Amino acid sequence: MQTMISGIKIEEESRKNAILEVMSDKYCRAIIENTMDKPKSAMEVSAETKIPISTVYRRLQALHDNKLLGISGSISDDGKKYFLYKSKVKEIATSFNGSDVEIEIVPNTSRC
Repeated sequence: MQTMISGIKIEEESRKNAILEVMSDKYCRAIIENTMDKPKSAMEVSAETKIPISTVYRRLQALHDNKLLGISGSISDDGKKYFLYKSKVKEIATSFNGSDVEIEIVPNTSRC
């Protein structure tokens, strides 16, 4: 197996299960990939990935809840809230040795 540089090993069993569940979803993976290089709005993610907007919002929430996605926001001149989403992970590596699952996350350190 390839050795990861500056990875964070996940120890908590419930966190491991949550990450595996989220990353098994094709929409979540597409959103992580789409937001890796720069922050994007939900509408941009939907348009670029061809994922329905309602699905995008549900997956954005799941990714944020599991600390795999960051949210930054502001209020436009006309008073509307505007949120941007960016992947907090660059890589996730998993291994299964028969009795234990190991998960390592490499943080996304790319700048906007």
